[in-house]
Amino acid sequence: MFKYRAEITKGEEIRYISHLDYAALIERAFCRSKLPVNYSEGFNPRMKMAFASALAVGVTSDAEYMDFELVKPLCQPEVFERLREALPPGVELLRLCTLDGKHKALMAEVDLAKYDIFVPLAGTFLEAQRAVQDFNAVREFTYERVTPKKKREIEVKQYMKLPITVSSREDGLFMTMAIIIKPSGSIKPGELLRVLRESFGMPVDEQQALIYRRALWGQGKPLIELIEE
Repeated sequence: MFKYRAEITKGEEIRYISHLDYAALIERAFCRSKLPVNYSEGFNPRMKMAFASALAVGVTSDAEYMDFELVKPLCQPEVFERLREALPPGVELLRLCTLDGKHKALMAEVDLAKYDIFVPLAGTFLEAQRAVQDFNAVREFTYERVTPKKKREIEVKQYMKLPITVSSREDGLFMTMAIIIKPSGSIKPGELLRVLRESFGMPVDEQQALIYRRALWGQGKPLIELIEE
């Protein structure tokens, strides 16, 4: 089989679709491209395609990655152009590399995500700044994640690579977060905003936040650069 890794985007046009719907968009693009994609065997064959860390609904990104397989050899420029032309609005193909030799699965390689966030301010910048400073200063903090199936307590600070930064923008706040991704899990930017509001008094509504993932790294570099060397 002939394997590739692609760096793609999730733009404003598709901000509010789920990860499953995003994957379905990509599958349909492969069908339009007429590329000879490899399929799994069995009763319900699926394209052999894998993604890195899934985005939450409402989050955009210029750092999405997927691995896929073809059953026939094609030159890289042809694969790039055929896939690029078939992708829908909101998905752009930025880079494409062949995967030679053995490589870990994408989910096993990713260990860090970097985010930029804009969120409207419902109080003063001083209040927001103090909330971030107080959060950055604590050594440990436990957050209760509630899902339809269960509740789980998460120690948040284990996932913080760097202190959160915050600056004032017109009508709101600009924030940056560097979040560690472990095999056992991680924390979402929206969850961190909720922690800052509920436990540290940050005057924001996390549901109004515009969250953008600008980098997804493994071993200190973007995932595609792990195979470009």
